[in-house]
Parts: sequence; C-alpha cells; structure tokens
Amino acid sequence: MRVLLFKSLFRMTAFVMICLLMAGCAAEESPLPKGKSTATKSPAAASRNQSPDQQSPPSSQKPAPTRLAKPAEPVEEPAQGTPPASPLPVRFAGLQEALEGTPLDEERIKAHGIRQLSGKHLTLYTDLPRHPAIEELPTVFDLAIPQWTGYFQVPAEKVADWHIIGRLMKDKTRFQKSGLLPESLPSFGHGFNYGNHLWVYDQPTDYYRRHLLLHEGTHGFMQTFLGGAGPPWYREGMAELLGTHRWAAGKLQLKYFPRDKQETPGWGRIKIIKDEVAAGRGMILPKVLRFPPTAHRQVEPYAWCWAAATFFDSHPQYQQRFHQLKKESSELSDLFSDRFHERLKDQWPEVRDQWQWFVLNMEYGFDVQREAIDPKPVTPLTEKVVELEVRADRGWQSTGLQLAAGSQVEIVAAGRYQIATEPDIWWCEPNGVTIQYYRQRPLGMLLAAVNGPSPTGLTRLTNLQSIGLTGKVNTAQGGVLFLRINESGANLADNKGACTVKIKMTSED
Repeated sequence: MRVLLFKSLFRMTAFVMICLLMAGCAAEESPLPKGKSTATKSPAAASRNQSPDQQSPPSSQKPAPTRLAKPAEPVEEPAQGTPPASPLPVRFAGLQEALEGTPLDEERIKAHGIRQLSGKHLTLYTDLPRHPAIEELPTVFDLAIPQWTGYFQVPAEKVADWHIIGRLMKDKTRFQKSGLLPESLPSFGHGFNYGNHLWVYDQPTDYYRRHLLLHEGTHGFMQTFLGGAGPPWYREGMAELLGTHRWAAGKLQLKYFPRDKQETPGWGRIKIIKDEVAAGRGMILPKVLRFPPTAHRQVEPYAWCWAAATFFDSHPQYQQRFHQLKKESSELSDLFSDRFHERLKDQWPEVRDQWQWFVLNMEYGFDVQREAIDPKPVTPLTEKVVELEVRADRGWQSTGLQLAAGSQVEIVAAGRYQIATEPDIWWCEPNGVTIQYYRQRPLGMLLAAVNGPSPTGLTRLTNLQSIGLTGKVNTAQGGVLFLRINESGANLADNKGACTVKIKMTSED
C-alpha cells in the first residue's frame, strides 16, 4: 500500500499562493535578460558542492603523477552555516606551483597518521580509520569512470591513464602538516577540485561522503577532457546530476533520481526545493541559468542546479539540446546559457510550465519523463463531440483543444484502469478511489486544467479542476484543455490503461 507523503501539505489555496510567490514570474516570458557576460575564461576551474553542515579551509601539496590538464576555475563547496569565503581569484597564487613543485613525502604523510588507498584512477589519502565504506571509495571512483566516459562521449582510450589525487580529511591540521593541504588553497566548506586534485572533508553519512567524491570527480573529469565545465549552473548541475547515485551490491548507478530519502542520507536536495517553494522562494529557470560565481557559497543553489540539470537531462523534448552543451562547456560566460535559451526559445512557454510543475510538485521518485507533456497541434473546440483517451501512466496530457473564454464545456468520462499494484491491482474509474486520497482528491480521479498565458507568469496547470465521471470545465480564462488522472508524479510507472473522455460544447441552462 503506497503511503501518501503529502496528503495534508498542499491545500490548494496555500498551494496557489506559494506558486504566486515564485520570484520574478512575470518576467519569465523574456527568459534570459541580455547583458555583458560577467565571467571570464580562466586557466583554472572552480567547483562547489555541499549539503550538511561542516566547514574548514584547506591546504595541500605535490604534483600529480598524471598529466595535469589545464585547470579550469577551481571548484569549491561551502557548507550551510559556514561563513562565506572570500571571492575566488581567477588564478590561485602559488597553488599550481605547490601541486606541481614538490613531490609528496610519503614518510611525512604516514607520520601524521594519514594512509593511502589506491585504485586505477584514484589515489586517496585519508586519516579515517579502516571501514568498508572508506576502503571501497577507490573502487566506487573507478566504476564511475566508464559512466562519465559514456555520458560525455569521451573515447575510452583517452581516459585509460587518467589519475586523480584525492584527500579525504577528518582533521585538516594533519593534512596541512603533511603537505597535502597547501596554504594557497582557498577556504571551502565540503569539497574542492583543482585540475587532477580534489579535497573532501569527511561527512556524517557514507552516502554523502561518496556523493562529494563523485561530485568533485565529475568536475575534474570535465575540466580534463572537456576543457571546462561551463558557467556555475551547468558546472554544479552536472556535478550534482552525476554525483547523485545508487550504490548497492558492488554496483554503481550515476544520474540516479532517488525514490526515497533513506537512499540518500545527508544529501537533502529535494527537501531544500520543497522548503524553498513552501517559503515562497521557488526559482524560475532564468534565475537558475544566471547564478553568479559566488552563488554556491550557500547550499540552496546546489539543489536548484541539480533540479535544472535533472529536468533538462530527463525531459524527452529538451534532452537532446541539453546534451549539446557537453561540447560547449569550455565557455564559462553567459554566452553559454544564451545559446541554450536560443535553442529552446520557440518552446519557452512550455519549458516554463513544465519546470514550474516539476518544482512545485517535487518529491522523491518524481518521474520527469512520464510527466513530460507531448506537444500537440491546437484547434478550437467546435460544437461536435470530441472523443479521446487519457492515459493513467502519464501526467498532464494536452487535448489540443482551444477553449474560448466563457464557453460552456462538458466532459463525460468512462473506463477502468490500474492505479496501483500493491498489495493487489487497484482498479479505478474516473471518480477515483476514495480509500486513498492524493492532494485532497480521490486517487485516480480525472482532473482538468485550462492552460494559457498568465499575467503572473505562473502556469495555469496548477488550477486543477475535479471532473470525475462528468463535470463542467471552468473557462473563465480561455486556453488549451489539459487532462490527467490524480496521481503523484512519483507513482505513475505502475499505472496501466486509460479512460475515455467525451468533450463537447453545451449551452447554458
């Protein structure tokens, strides 16, 4: 029996008010304000990442045993509650020299209680005691390599000899004294990457420790093999997308959308977005795509960048254009985001609506692909009856029918479909099943929304109308008619079948 996580959280009035607080909605029709790029190309590449609370500056040492690709901007990630570090300079005085100049003194390292773990692609220095979750980290990193290689379409032979030196630190003073934490390294909260070097502070959970290692590893991979990692939203979005993972029975799955918070203890990105939306701080896409380099001194931008990368990477209509960005990641300025927006310009109203629905309904297991709205040609509804099907395993579905403002439209629905499988198949009709409710309505009930331009910039898909077996559509505002069954975006995969609907114009009584 599925448990409804949000039964009482979103009363519809509160839900719409929260939506209306989405910052800058009215400006979204002009998604990316033009302006001079504030970023500059740099020989060093920065990265950030974070989640729970911890802090520390670092200092490290020595030349990498592998070729150091031109570092891009370094990658830092501060912690929630950590005082902001000073802005990262374009070049870190003495850092590259410190890393390339003096060889590591292995005896000195051992003398300070630091041991070495080795894998094919990672040498990891740590002061943490032996534990399976620590000893397996080089293996985890090695298993990520073919997935990074495949995702970024880098020839495997180019990556065969790539090696990165990592530091997993509990007591930073040991690393400072051993030469593994250079004084020229800027202060950071949780993790930092520079070229073929990374630093990660220990975390309270095994999951988040792995996540940070994979996050910083993604930065290093992109800088080395793509020549850069793009502007802040893309750089951190990709590191979050590919750092969010599933590790079970010796198998690693990157680019994983967690189905339950128990799978990702310490990560908290979904909770951050839900809390931000509930507080009226939901973010429109143009703001995310314009995050400045200093934004990631706070934890919230990591969540929004993860959400943006996940949305575009998973959405069947936008995925291909998002994947084009891999070949452009050496561009660090706003031109990168301008080009991406230009490719989506004709679809931006749909992008906006679907992004808003995604973040306003964010939950573990949200299925972006099944919630994606297939485009459909739009024609006015005539006097004749229009008959079509509404699938139970998809989110909003466009009817392609334009309803005139104030018109009288009636829907009659019929059919039987599967709405769940546990403990047995749940059969459902358009009135829904009253033994379980989702967002104050019977699970499986037929819903409608009339979507179109909105003066607030808020998608009108949030104006849900209960239809059930029969109902009249509120057309006070004209627009395109959309239909769906009442179901969480996380629970569509086990639904089957469809209901048949008849849509017709009626005259007033």
